[in-house]
Amino acid sequence: MRTVDDTDRRLLLAMTENPRSTIVALAERLGLSRNTVQSRLAALEAGQALQGYDRRLHAASLGYPLTVFMITQVDQPRLEHVIAQLREIPEVVQVHGLSGQGDILVRCVCRDAEDLYRINKLVLACDGVIRADTSLAMGELIPFRLAPVLERDLER
Repeated sequence: MRTVDDTDRRLLLAMTENPRSTIVALAERLGLSRNTVQSRLAALEAGQALQGYDRRLHAASLGYPLTVFMITQVDQPRLEHVIAQLREIPEVVQVHGLSGQGDILVRCVCRDAEDLYRINKLVLACDGVIRADTSLAMGELIPFRLAPVLERDLER
């Protein structure tokens, strides 16, 4: 994986401040050539520093106001099979492998309590899932962000 440098950090911060900036606008703002900005953006996408636009979508605005986290225990030899089954549930928006008591953290979005009940049953029905402890997110107190890390690293 390619490590970002200060030029990349400045570019990413500019995009964080105005995600709809054109390549030309970014080049002008940063004092770089259009080709430099374009090639750096391509490299950042290829290296996964820039990810899909669906990360910017707001679930509640799309009709899914509830977010739940399920700390899930799985039969370890079946982990890949469980992940494949979870991938088939549209409301499962993210899954992380964990250390500790749970094996995976499943993040889901739901329309209401009845929808949560349905989705919880789907997760528990996955072959290889042993149990899931479900917690309803009461609110997002600090939205996902990386700009502070980029700013700190740029100052070094």
